[in-house]
Amino acid sequence: MKMFWGLWLLCLAGSLRAVHAGPLRKTGKTGNKAAPQEEVSVLMFGVIQLSESLNYVYETTEAKIDKISQTLRRLEGTLQELGRETEQAAEVEKQIKEVIQLLQAQMAKQQAQTKTTKDWLASIEQEEVELKTKVTKLEMYVNTKMSIKELQERAEEQSNIVRGLQYLTQFQKDNIETQNEKLSKLQKMSEAMT
Repeated sequence: MKMFWGLWLLCLAGSLRAVHAGPLRKTGKTGNKAAPQEEVSVLMFGVIQLSESLNYVYETTEAKIDKISQTLRRLEGTLQELGRETEQAAEVEKQIKEVIQLLQAQMAKQQAQTKTTKDWLASIEQEEVELKTKVTKLEMYVNTKMSIKELQERAEEQSNIVRGLQYLTQFQKDNIETQNEKLSKLQKMSEAMT
């Protein structure tokens, strides 16, 4: 680059000498005299200063362009990083939605199981009531026609059936409570993820 400026200065100096060597117009004051050496030196000094200023402007502009290019490359890298982070966030959001859908499906399944268990429990309780009614009727019938030993055997048998039903009823109630607790946990997890 400095060579370019040197050539440019050489051409400029040559052209000044060519101008110097050419005929001058006549004016009232100067006549046919050539410009004194001092004026040429001042002009050459001005040209040199101008070329140095232009060279300085060129170099500072080049440095600024380099700095801008570096800044643009950094910004490009930051933009690419933001793009990757956006893609990762979208993937995480997709996974969260899938988990929520899975939890909702599990909650629906748990609710269906709970309803089935409650219905079954209600039918067992109804059977228990009907059985107690039958026992009462049977006791009335026995009082009139059966012996005490037969009565005791039937009562023991009915008592065992009632205890078995009570055990099953308690088991189902415990099962429903467990299902309700799981359902509650799933609902809390679903609410926390949304």
